[in-house]
Amino acid sequence: MTSDIEEIKSRLNIVDVVSSYIKLEKAGINYRARCPFHSEKSPSFFVSPARQTWHCFGGCSEGGDMFKFVMKIEGVDFPDALKMLAQKAGVRLKIQGKEWEQTKTERQLMISICEASCKFYETQLKKSKTGEEVKEYLLKRGMKEETINEWRLGYAPSVWQGLSDFLIGQGYEKEDIVKAGLASKKDSQRIFDRFRGRIMFPIFDFNSQVIGFTGRIFGKNDDEAKYLNVPNTLLYDKSRALYGMDKAKMEIRQNDFCVLVEGNVDCIMSHQAGIKNCIAVSGTALTPIHLGIIKRYSSNLVLAFDMDLAGNNATKKGIDLALKNGFDVKVIPIVEEKDPADIVLLEGDEKWKELISNAKPINEFYFNLALKGRDVNDLESKKQIVKNLLPIFKKIANNIEQSYWIENLSHKLKIKEEDIRSEMKKINVEESSFEDVKLIEREKKTRKDLLEESLLTVLLIDGSKSSLIEESDIDELSPLAKDVILLIKEKPDISFEEINKALGNSSEIVNLLSYVAISSELMKDSDIKIDEEWNKCLMELRMLKGKKDRGDLSQQIKDLEKEGAFDKIKELLDKFNSLIKKDEENKKEDKSKNN
Repeated sequence: MTSDIEEIKSRLNIVDVVSSYIKLEKAGINYRARCPFHSEKSPSFFVSPARQTWHCFGGCSEGGDMFKFVMKIEGVDFPDALKMLAQKAGVRLKIQGKEWEQTKTERQLMISICEASCKFYETQLKKSKTGEEVKEYLLKRGMKEETINEWRLGYAPSVWQGLSDFLIGQGYEKEDIVKAGLASKKDSQRIFDRFRGRIMFPIFDFNSQVIGFTGRIFGKNDDEAKYLNVPNTLLYDKSRALYGMDKAKMEIRQNDFCVLVEGNVDCIMSHQAGIKNCIAVSGTALTPIHLGIIKRYSSNLVLAFDMDLAGNNATKKGIDLALKNGFDVKVIPIVEEKDPADIVLLEGDEKWKELISNAKPINEFYFNLALKGRDVNDLESKKQIVKNLLPIFKKIANNIEQSYWIENLSHKLKIKEEDIRSEMKKINVEESSFEDVKLIEREKKTRKDLLEESLLTVLLIDGSKSSLIEESDIDELSPLAKDVILLIKEKPDISFEEINKALGNSSEIVNLLSYVAISSELMKDSDIKIDEEWNKCLMELRMLKGKKDRGDLSQQIKDLEKEGAFDKIKELLDKFNSLIKKDEENKKEDKSKNN
């Protein structure tokens, strides 16, 4: 397996791997971005192409190599990350047979079941009699045959156990088919298909692997829901899944905006029309996690939703959340109840592109919508307009923008601005934030941890300074830091890769070294004086050690006083005084160095 890992790393660049998930910008010899693993306003996530590592210097303090990044961002374990990166690198994994089966995870089993199901549905669409009718229906809706193939659309036959019998025949267990969300238990012995008589839309992960399905009813059946999704499974989570993201992510980054629609067909038809930076929420509310994923690629959002001003519905909550967390939100006005798919079908690709280019900023959209069809001279209409708009205005964080809209409203309705502001003060609005997202918990670093990292950072820049470290300086450091220092003392010009290899390439050492390696590169580009930083680290580490030693002696003296062993106390007091004297000498020496 080691040779597989090395082969993958030799073919892939960590910058390319990370930038396929988040938007990176050049920062000297490194790249930086907002960390995808916690919410932050300023970018503290750095990628080093020289070291092939990444590290967050902000809230989560995570770091590592490309495998660790894929594991964290995809939420998978190592075998899955290995398989994903091998596919990306074009490396055929050498581990086969029983050895591979031992590394096969439950997640991979679920993906295998979903992929087999997708092929089954595709075959039913192409070769069954009803499938031909479904295909004819899709073509009449404006879909091209190549589009149907690209998005791997299918058909679930209107029978109770069509898919289940097929999967069991392929060697899959009933329990696993149920776990994948593709069947339900009837009793302890029997299962039946979840999707029957439906057009099937596979849902893909970032790497275009099938993780679930949406099924649209075909034909008239008022007893069943028009759309049906798989339930939440090991693979599929409706609060995270964004339909079309695997095809749209690079387009979103290149165009620096994301078009968000409500339905799968809307998304497909947008791509067919040439607007490929489009994704769909697949019938669920826009969640904080959705927004966090989109923000990896762009902070500009264009919504093509059927929106109104009534109440505090799920769509408005999602918009409020986006605005609160730094998104620039625009809206495509949907007129005459036409959804994007209808616009493409009835008015053509160019009309859809025109609507997107003319999307209105969210507050302008709300303002125009509130005034639409109302008599601005009628008292009741004025009261209704104000009622609709003031909760929206109150949420505008920028005071200049807020004043702009209040002034506009005052002018349109011929109402004094101070009266509008007075009414606005009475309104309570719900606060929205990314607090709903579960962020990575981490222990707060101690001062000793920070000094230890700073010391290693300087040593990675100038290994010759390791000769100045006394044995007592490193007594209290972590075993890992000690090992790194001892390696540098032995070979001052040792490379990052040699240290990593010598210490076993564990996740702990990769995490620490990715931090100090990128930190050293950032320090080189800054105005920090290396000698001053070095002296400060050593001085504080010696002070911390002295404080701990004095604390230990003080406790021993107290214990001896209780025992009445006064003859031993004098010896410890002499040691205590020697430590104080040594600390004072160190302070003088450090002061003279800094001067």
